[in-house]
Amino acid sequence: MGLLAYSGITTKVRAMESRLLKPEQFQELAEQEDVRSAADYLKAQPAYAEVFEGLDDTKLHRGYMEQILTQSEYRDFTRLYRFSGVKQRRFLDLYFKHYEVEVIKKLLRHVLGGREGQPDLSMFQDFFEKHSDLNLELLCRAKNFSEFTEALEGTVYGELLKQMQENGQPGLFDCELKLDLFYFRSLWKLRSKILSKEERKILDVCFGSRLDLLNIQWICRARNFYRLSPAEIYALLISVHYRLRADKVRQLVEAEDEAKFYEVLKETPYGRQEELQTGRTPDIQLLSNQMLNRIYGKTGHRYPHSPAVLDSYLYRKELEMRKIITALEGIRYGLPAAEIMGLLAKQ
Repeated sequence: MGLLAYSGITTKVRAMESRLLKPEQFQELAEQEDVRSAADYLKAQPAYAEVFEGLDDTKLHRGYMEQILTQSEYRDFTRLYRFSGVKQRRFLDLYFKHYEVEVIKKLLRHVLGGREGQPDLSMFQDFFEKHSDLNLELLCRAKNFSEFTEALEGTVYGELLKQMQENGQPGLFDCELKLDLFYFRSLWKLRSKILSKEERKILDVCFGSRLDLLNIQWICRARNFYRLSPAEIYALLISVHYRLRADKVRQLVEAEDEAKFYEVLKETPYGRQEELQTGRTPDIQLLSNQMLNRIYGKTGHRYPHSPAVLDSYLYRKELEMRKIITALEGIRYGLPAAEIMGLLAKQ
């Protein structure tokens, strides 16, 4: 399936995959004595030499380093987009909505978090101008939620946040949750318009599992951290059931205590993890990450002549970004290399 359509892009992806950091390189990164040395180490790696060229030594704080690394992620997306044909670009246009949502969430944290100063996303301006209708400059100038919503006027996100504003001043958690729900619902709905039946079947393994696991995480957070009622929890969930049946969702939401929650979880397709069989309370986020890492890794290599090869690479690239940022923060705070590697294992 798609051998001719995907042979070129598959070769391109495999070449880019060879530049992703290997475990031993993460070990070497974790062993760097300070952030400056870590940046020099990354600059010596083929995948990061370009974005770390001309690094400003006076701006080695987390925000600046995150921007540099995000630029690498965007450049990889651009390379794949340029190399793709019409068929692949339809999928990448859909995937791009993920970047839009993430940058909106990042700016909302600045606005609603009461942070001083104006965020600078100018290094991403060209990238977003090519793929997006978002006005980054206007969004960065917004001083409050009302101005931020106005800056999104004319976009689907503007209407979404406007509805929230009409119901009262929303919190950051509410906004991020609504944006995530919007993205994944849109992804699930639009995939049938751009993918063939066979392609849909392949990617649903990734998309569907991700939706199920997000629902499980949100149920857990809503119960344990926010103490929400079952009715409130149901309102937060993605109304898609892939392998997590509706009756199991109901049992998870309405479980009388944490022990019962995990008992029900064990009975789902996602409850066969070894960590759930030990009797100890597992880390839901860690379990989800481990399952998704395996799913994306297998799917991308099992179906190289399908959109899965693009989806899998972009997932792995984003995972690498998170690991690098975690490593840099560990180095910044003087953590031993072994402890940093332990944190990376949980990504």
